[in-house]
Amino acid sequence: MMDAATYSPLCADADGVITFSFLLRPEYAMISLMSAIEPLRIANRLAGKPLFRWQCFSEEGESVLASNEMSLSRHLGFKDRELPKNLFVNSSFNPRRYLSQCSVKWLQQIKRRGGCIGAFDTGCFLLAEANLLNGHCVTMHWEAVPVFAELYPEQGISTDLFVVDGACVTCAGGVAATDMMLSLIAPFCDKKLIEQICDQFIGQGVRDKHVEQRIGMSERLNIHNPRLLKVLKLMEANLASPITTADLAEQVHISLRQLERLFQRYLQMTPSRYYLKLRLTRAKQLLCETSLSVSQIALACGFGSPSQFSRSYRKEYLIAPNTARKDASPIVL
Repeated sequence: MMDAATYSPLCADADGVITFSFLLRPEYAMISLMSAIEPLRIANRLAGKPLFRWQCFSEEGESVLASNEMSLSRHLGFKDRELPKNLFVNSSFNPRRYLSQCSVKWLQQIKRRGGCIGAFDTGCFLLAEANLLNGHCVTMHWEAVPVFAELYPEQGISTDLFVVDGACVTCAGGVAATDMMLSLIAPFCDKKLIEQICDQFIGQGVRDKHVEQRIGMSERLNIHNPRLLKVLKLMEANLASPITTADLAEQVHISLRQLERLFQRYLQMTPSRYYLKLRLTRAKQLLCETSLSVSQIALACGFGSPSQFSRSYRKEYLIAPNTARKDASPIVL
């Protein structure tokens, strides 16, 4: 039972069982869904009684193809059941291609009723379109953050594995859904049951929500020079307003020549070339996943003019920005 002093955003059914509902969007990550459901299944088995239920929704009850090209056999449509109390949007690749007014209105109805609404991975894009994130801090898969931040610049974004902010619960996706779910159900289970669920997963317990989503830059790039790592982090944090190579060297207290040697040794390119590749990679993501104009993208990625951006983009990818966009235009409401 939940301690009276312990807050939980979840709403129980009349019989005391908590039902989790998942809205599946095309190309959703099945790993997130399974990582969320399995703790519930194991909790019921170990407790010897139903503590939790789960159900999956799609707009018309149609089967939804996940990113692994697999699908589940049973779904509920929006009209098949009363509005769910605890609803999580499960989305992953190309979230803006699958925005729909039907889903927006349904989510707004759930919010007006007072239910808990959350999201896995890129599900925040749909919640944002429904204006359900105002005043809430959210998290999402690290790869989606740059696009989301450009589209919703006023929205508070965390890098945590999951965030519980009132009745808004968001998760970075993947196996972090297990950590989030164990945290959510802990007030309704005794500590021993949670430990037993972790044992069933061959796990070491619930990860702290502040654990980094990504492997550290040092491990990712196999670089352990602290000054070079600091420069790389400065570059990633300043894509819209690039710092000159000379200023980067000054900030880490080495000469320009020393910095250039470090880049050649560890990355086999000049600092300016590496910085340009970072900015063009961000630009490519914004082109493919947003409806921002080429001028806006050029500005967001630190280019002095759209023409300068177009020349750099064409040289890097052998295609003009506008042509690249036509091949991957997002579908909007």
